[in-house]
Amino acid sequence: MIGQPLNLLSRLLLPLLLFSSTTAHAATEVPYLEAAVANKTLPPVSERLPETPSQAHFLGKTTGKYGGRMRMLMAKAKDVRMMTVYGYARLVGSNEDFRLEADILKSVNIKEGRIFTLTLRKGHKWSDGQPFTSEDFRFYWEDVANNEDLSPFGPPVALKLGDELPKFSVIDEQTVRYEWSKPNHYFLPSLAAPSPLYLYRPAHYLKQFHKKYTSAEELAAAVKTSNKKNWRKLFLRSADHYKFTNPELPTLQPWFNTTASPSERFIFKRNPYFHRVDPEGNQLPYIDEVEINLASNSLIPAKAGAGESDLQARYIRMDNYPFLKEAQKSGTADINVNLWQTARGSHIALFPNLTSADPVWRKLLRDVRFRRALSMSIDRDEINQSIYFGLALATGDTALPQSPLYDEKRSTLWASTDYDQANKLLDEISLTKRDNRGIRLMPDGEPLEILVQSAGESTEESDVLELITDSWKKVGIQLYTKATQREVLRNRVFSGEAHMSIFFGLPNGIPTAEMSPAQLAPVQQDQLQWSQWGRHYETGEGDAPDLPEAQRLLELFTQWGGTVEFEEKTKIWQEMLDIYADQVYSIGIISGVKQPVISHKTLQNVPETGVFNWDPGSFFGVYRPDTFWFANGK
Repeated sequence: MIGQPLNLLSRLLLPLLLFSSTTAHAATEVPYLEAAVANKTLPPVSERLPETPSQAHFLGKTTGKYGGRMRMLMAKAKDVRMMTVYGYARLVGSNEDFRLEADILKSVNIKEGRIFTLTLRKGHKWSDGQPFTSEDFRFYWEDVANNEDLSPFGPPVALKLGDELPKFSVIDEQTVRYEWSKPNHYFLPSLAAPSPLYLYRPAHYLKQFHKKYTSAEELAAAVKTSNKKNWRKLFLRSADHYKFTNPELPTLQPWFNTTASPSERFIFKRNPYFHRVDPEGNQLPYIDEVEINLASNSLIPAKAGAGESDLQARYIRMDNYPFLKEAQKSGTADINVNLWQTARGSHIALFPNLTSADPVWRKLLRDVRFRRALSMSIDRDEINQSIYFGLALATGDTALPQSPLYDEKRSTLWASTDYDQANKLLDEISLTKRDNRGIRLMPDGEPLEILVQSAGESTEESDVLELITDSWKKVGIQLYTKATQREVLRNRVFSGEAHMSIFFGLPNGIPTAEMSPAQLAPVQQDQLQWSQWGRHYETGEGDAPDLPEAQRLLELFTQWGGTVEFEEKTKIWQEMLDIYADQVYSIGIISGVKQPVISHKTLQNVPETGVFNWDPGSFFGVYRPDTFWFANGK
């Protein structure tokens, strides 16, 4: 059972201090940095750490030794952003039990669930050695989030409570405050996300790209040198912490990128000013460098099985497991292969685009009978046996058994194979005419041929779609597949060009009532089933939901944000899960698929079992790769 997350906001009227553990300064220098310290290009470790460092959790782990370069394989240059996900340095982060705790911050004081006072660690520095202070928060709030050129829609929607933005205050050099008129349950989880809400930017570095702080002549020269269109594009390219593409941008992550794109090989070096230490006071990370090599995603399993990666799960699938386990047994590579739990509501799901630009398709996809018929025309047991060795769960896209919100009836609602019932529902919609192939005809006389668009990142999706193609033919529906790239897929959904797509289901299949139910409501543009509704919520542009059930989900989501009682939160979650499952807004295909995790035999502190999940989890992030180390100093 996944651990219950920390109840931060349900203690009404009681101030709460959210601390991270701390320890004394390290007594010994990091060998990798000794030369720089000796020639005085870098201060000693006692001057690089904050006065109160964050002590990493070591339950079940061993203190390690320094050294080595950890290799990983990625398919695209943009995958270097995974180092932000894996590094998982956050103002507030989840631990291995998915409980929130201060990380970069020394503490968080929460009053009435609506006033958040964030205290920084005195002496904490950016990776370039410059102080990390409240000025970095002020700069972001005043000069980035509220700058019309850089943020035309205003501060991020994650900072809004309805239409209300927080009152921001700088208390002193180490303290800032965010205050709303009502409790805000979304704020801290957004700071802990794999792609987090960044409340700060390195002001000392970025002011050179900002028109408020740099002369027009100097800024024009910088824009020209960078080949950017204007200072806005130059600033945004230079300031992106998540994508990790600017080697000059100071960071707070355990490793920083030293390689600019384009490249086939990226080297990340240890951050000399990283704020975490082990129980003995040694500065983390243990591993000096991380090397990311690019390879075709289809070749990554074979390369990892041949020992070309020291830590790999991305681009590895369950159907690779037999080959990888054999490589481990035969000793052809010095690897361990373990199976971790996954936590998506559905490992693979179909998304009917309810905001399709085509009026005929939009009307059909918004008819719940059509979505239910599609779901009941999938033979999930066949898919489970044929592709997942019978080890997965043939369920819809909803909470998993590990969640306290799990309901077995909900998990199978409209998810059992029933061709007779599916045909009956399709006939009710008046899709009774067929062509000479037996394919039903749509109201405009066109054959009911559904083009499912995929990100084209694995053969797993195409194998699943091939089986669904055979099933849907039994009810008179023809399925075709179009593989693209992830960004192209998203853009086609956003524009309404794509009528249906295939991707993973609900990001968090192990929710508790205290976690945000945003994944169940139309609040984000990147939700593939209702992107325009989500865009409207985020920016005010696009269309507002006009289906009663979707409107109810949005209403419940808003209610959850203003509720402090655990029982009420639970009721809201249960109703939202009920609506989502009954309306089949996403068609879950299979869930509970295990994730093979490959690690070098000498790589220590990598859990044998874990949860490999985007949010919560940040994949390896909650297990703190800065605590991994090589027994042989590799």
